[in-house]
Amino acid sequence: MTHFIADYGLWFLFGIVCLESAGLWLPGETALIAAAVFAAKGHLSIAGVIAVAAVAAIIGDNIGYWLGREVARPLINRWERLRRYADRVLPPAERFFERHGGKAVFLARFFGGLRVTGAWMAGITRMEWWRFLVWNAAGGIVWAVGVGLLAYYAGKAAADALARYGVYAAIAGGIAVVVAIAALHVWRRRVVEENA
Repeated sequence: MTHFIADYGLWFLFGIVCLESAGLWLPGETALIAAAVFAAKGHLSIAGVIAVAAVAAIIGDNIGYWLGREVARPLINRWERLRRYADRVLPPAERFFERHGGKAVFLARFFGGLRVTGAWMAGITRMEWWRFLVWNAAGGIVWAVGVGLLAYYAGKAAADALARYGVYAAIAGGIAVVVAIAALHVWRRRVVEENA
């Protein structure tokens, strides 16, 4: 990943995040973290990394939304077997997106599997586009700023610790980052359980 970031920079970051958000299983968050760490080393601008990731997330999610709405929904109705399944599954999903769609779109940005499928589901359930856009933009911006700055400052702290205190400090910093990431995952899980 770092090789592509080094060679292609923000264009690579944009492509990976946009395609992941549009529905392909690609490492968008990993690309953002790698780009932010590169920025911490002075190779990229952290403001540029955050802006590119946020724009790519918003554009990619909108592509996924419209593919779900204009391509996937008609395909579901095309085959009898899928239509029967959709007749059972779509009404509850549509009610869910009617009541909780904004929160779901916002929070989907922070979970790998949902980041890939959330926009499609919003489109398939015909969530209002303007509402989707507002929550999607908010999620994309908060995600890019939060993950980007966390990786940037963690990378900067690790580089400073390594230069100042040696390998043992870098190991301690790495452990601190792992603990912070684990705490973030616990928080995410609690948010999902509360919203379920």
